[in-house]
Amino acid sequence: MPKTVVRHEEEHLYAKEPRTEAGRRLSDAILHLSRAERAQTARAQRASGLSATDLTALRYLVQGYRDGRHLSPKDVIVMLDSTSATVTNVIGRLVARGLVTRVHHPTDRRAHYLVPTPEAIARVDDAHSAHHSAIVAAIDDVPEADAQKAGDVISRVVAALDGLD
Repeated sequence: MPKTVVRHEEEHLYAKEPRTEAGRRLSDAILHLSRAERAQTARAQRASGLSATDLTALRYLVQGYRDGRHLSPKDVIVMLDSTSATVTNVIGRLVARGLVTRVHHPTDRRAHYLVPTPEAIARVDDAHSAHHSAIVAAIDDVPEADAQKAGDVISRVVAALDGLD
């Protein structure tokens, strides 16, 4: 029974519904997408064998590595919007599991940055590849004009949500 409530939560807006039937369908689709994204995030976390916070930190480190950035523990604090103590524990767990190495900064002896290991990169890719492949496959089946319109609508929704902060 509780899973039924969770599965159908997106059917109940906590505000006035959109004016048109098409608007209601779009709202439903966005809410279903949000639920599906949460489910896939949980699936990726289980597949990785890491806690949600550890996987998020590792994903950011892999992303930074691929972008050619040298990320420090302070960067991870900002990215996770967390505390120094929490990030120290996260990094300690990732290092202990052989997923991250600490590399001394070339010019500042007191500083170091964090580098994901090949195993970490594979773990992040394995945890997220099915999810991302499914998204790309679905998008690639959409006509270009429809994809452009959908992108514009989603961008407007994101801007409206970001404007709440």
